[in-house]
Amino acid sequence: MQIDSAPPEDAAAPIEFECDNLAVRLDVELPGEAAAISPVVDRVLALTRDVGCAQGKEFEIETALREALANAVRYGCAHNPSKKVQLSVACDQERGMIIVVRDPGPGFDPAQIPSAVAAEQLFSNHGRGIFLISQMMDRVEFGHG
Repeated sequence: MQIDSAPPEDAAAPIEFECDNLAVRLDVELPGEAAAISPVVDRVLALTRDVGCAQGKEFEIETALREALANAVRYGCAHNPSKKVQLSVACDQERGMIIVVRDPGPGFDPAQIPSAVAAEQLFSNHGRGIFLISQMMDRVEFGHG
């Protein structure tokens, strides 16, 4: 999973990434509102079932994708439906899946995110999304642009 925060130069253009030659590709642009998340996650999960990619990882994919999209809506779009989140998914039964989430936010430094398992965070009602994504995905990258 790759998470980018930066205004896309061409919002209509699909996101380019290293797995463009995978068998199945889904490109979606969704409004920056929480109500848009579940239908998109459902489409991605249907894709994993239909293609048979990432079998046995459906729970992890669903959880990490929901967290990434929720962060994009909350922090990248400030819950503004006129701002857009871009999602690209490439899926192949043999080679697995790559998910890219982009939003128009200013970005962040992942090193500055407090540890979700630090004593002062244990009873917090937020702040676990990045931790969950990192724990559930094989590889996570954060970028700008």
